[in-house]
Amino acid sequence: MSFARIDELGRKLEALEHALAILGADEATHMAVGGGAKRAEALSALAGMHHRQATAPEISDWIAAAERETLNDEQSVALREFRRQYTNMTCLPSEFVERQTSARLRCEQLWRDLRAKNDWAGFQPALEGIVAIAREEAALRSEALGLDPYDALMEQYDPGNRTADITPVFTDLKAFLKDFVPEALAVQQERLAKNPKRPLSGVYPIERQRELGLAMMGAVGFDLTRGSLSVSHHPFCGGVPSDVRITTRYKTSDFLSALMGVLHETGHALYEQNLPEAWSHWPLGKARGMAVHESQSLFVEKQLGRNPAFWRWALPLVEQHLGESWSMDEILPHVHHVERGLIRVDADEVTYPLHVILRYELEQELISGRLQVSDLPEAWDARMREYLGLSTIDNPADGPMQDVHWPSAAFGYFPSYTLGAMMAAQQWAALTKTHPAVDDEIARGHFATVNNWRRDNIWSQASRWSTPELLERATGEKLNAAHFTAHLKKRYGR
Repeated sequence: MSFARIDELGRKLEALEHALAILGADEATHMAVGGGAKRAEALSALAGMHHRQATAPEISDWIAAAERETLNDEQSVALREFRRQYTNMTCLPSEFVERQTSARLRCEQLWRDLRAKNDWAGFQPALEGIVAIAREEAALRSEALGLDPYDALMEQYDPGNRTADITPVFTDLKAFLKDFVPEALAVQQERLAKNPKRPLSGVYPIERQRELGLAMMGAVGFDLTRGSLSVSHHPFCGGVPSDVRITTRYKTSDFLSALMGVLHETGHALYEQNLPEAWSHWPLGKARGMAVHESQSLFVEKQLGRNPAFWRWALPLVEQHLGESWSMDEILPHVHHVERGLIRVDADEVTYPLHVILRYELEQELISGRLQVSDLPEAWDARMREYLGLSTIDNPADGPMQDVHWPSAAFGYFPSYTLGAMMAAQQWAALTKTHPAVDDEIARGHFATVNNWRRDNIWSQASRWSTPELLERATGEKLNAAHFTAHLKKRYGR
């Protein structure tokens, strides 16, 4: 049977993906600095091996033959996803994949060093190399998929995303936020004038913060026997479903920064840990794109982690682990704090989408060639001034050097963050409509109802449906940004 051959291929590819994922997570967390060159060589070789096996010419014949076989429903859907994966992977020659992997890893390693030094001049040549490779990838994928170059890159992160659909939504959201950010700041100022914010003590040992994070991870459903928490320059969720590696970064002056990062990455991890194990060696068993993935992480961070009901349960944990007693009235001004800031990962719910839209616009210009890397600091600064009234012109570390995405050649990823925020708000609206007492359960530290709904409607479905189909099946309607703006107005508006 040809499907049996494809099934066996899936198991071999899964083993290589496992090795790549764990080596990659280790490279960003525990690898000694001197190991960078050899690690890049090893990952490059493995990536090339994976790509050659996944794109072998005979696979096309196996897929065609399997499509004529009698398959059950799961096998038929799995075969569809194998074909989609094969089409996307055969866009790129193995030589290109090896060259891209090596360049990406070296640029990431350089970024970690030079961002800390605010050294744009030293970093620029490496980023120029990455952008050149990204343009090459976009051209190869565009020709094979019949999509515009940037759409062809987005297709790799979230199948079905198109600028023609996203840009109008982002344009309207940007217009809404330009008016709403001042409103939210004014409301916050009025509240603080009546009840001044209690300052954080600024004495939060990293180990205590880590224990608090682990306690919350376990409570909301993270399986600590199949995952771990580490430190990295940039918070991420990596590894594999049976060994999920999540990271955060700590500030001893502010426990909420790391904690919200932990909750965000735990949302990613819950999705991975709850994907169907029986499908793990098929593309069908993978998460359905990054917009869905971000909807799961933002759901935990925003719909749960910034929900007042969550803090009715969480405050005793804070006191237990950090030795500080807080009231609801004291903690919520910190949890719901709105501020125009430079750092995307530290941004609040209200200003965060503007950070994403800025990157979405700039990276389209970079891929098309309308913007050169040498002009990126000025272009970033201009939009930052326009959208958030801030400047990064003398601070590239918090401007175009801020994120790991571009050094790692992840162009087309950024839209997923704000699309995910919209989807998370829509999922919460559907959940609370079905389970109106869920806030009371959360306030008691009971997350089973929340997780069961997400497991049934999102996690267990993996890549069975397209992103629009998955969302509509889960919530009963297509993507509706009104749920997101209503969420912001309720929590931050008048």
